[in-house]
Amino acid sequence: MRRWSGRDDGSAVVDAVLVGALTTLLFASVLQLGLALHVRATLIDCAAEGARYGALADREPGDGAARAADLIGMSLASSYAQDVTATRTVLDGLPVVEVQVTAPLPMLGMLGPTTLTVHGHALAEEP
Repeated sequence: MRRWSGRDDGSAVVDAVLVGALTTLLFASVLQLGLALHVRATLIDCAAEGARYGALADREPGDGAARAADLIGMSLASSYAQDVTATRTVLDGLPVVEVQVTAPLPMLGMLGPTTLTVHGHALAEEP
């Protein structure tokens, strides 16, 4: 019977390091994807709530933009509420208030080189 003289010594350590690094990278990627989806869902919800508020009979679209910015500031951070606009428009023949939010898309922690634009719509009430 032939004996292998130490050719596999230390390979378990290298395997553990490589698998550990790959697992850590995979976990961080899934965590970052979850963070990006959370930010997107929160921005959509805040834009929709701002649109509903701005569509009330005694409110203006600007009130909806301010409401959306306040909600974003409370939910995420005030830096995500820098570009919030609201307009009255017609969608499928119906008057609606549209709130548009443009914010950074988090790609590394809460920082991101790209932006995300979401819209919220609500049927405008007539006074």
